[in-house]
Amino acid sequence: MPSSQLLSIVEIGGYPNFTALYQQKGFAVEQVDSMRKATKLLKKLKPSVVVAEFNFQSDFRDRTSSLETLMATVQRIPDCRVIVFYEKDQLPQLQRVLAIFDIFSTIAFPIEESVISDVIDSALESIA
Repeated sequence: MPSSQLLSIVEIGGYPNFTALYQQKGFAVEQVDSMRKATKLLKKLKPSVVVAEFNFQSDFRDRTSSLETLMATVQRIPDCRVIVFYEKDQLPQLQRVLAIFDIFSTIAFPIEESVISDVIDSALESIA
């Protein structure tokens, strides 16, 4: 039986579904399709790992994306590791978020299964 929770947030997608990989690594997986749903779920789930997308939103007045709202909640969860997928052309905006929040790893698109597998292994090692 999986001992750790992993929250996967797929807002836009366009990459393979890694749920089977996460389960192979021993996680019970919850997947949602919005940061709002994820933020609500985080309060009761308390996952070991969160996998999210960075989607720059220029219309936000005081932040670059909804990832910042999520991170404000995640930082209250001890030993939670956050992995963020991002578009290479959005790296400058993502770096602003990285300067504020402790994000375990970032992975640029396209996402290769071997890369996310290695990052998940590193996250598990850092929690243990």
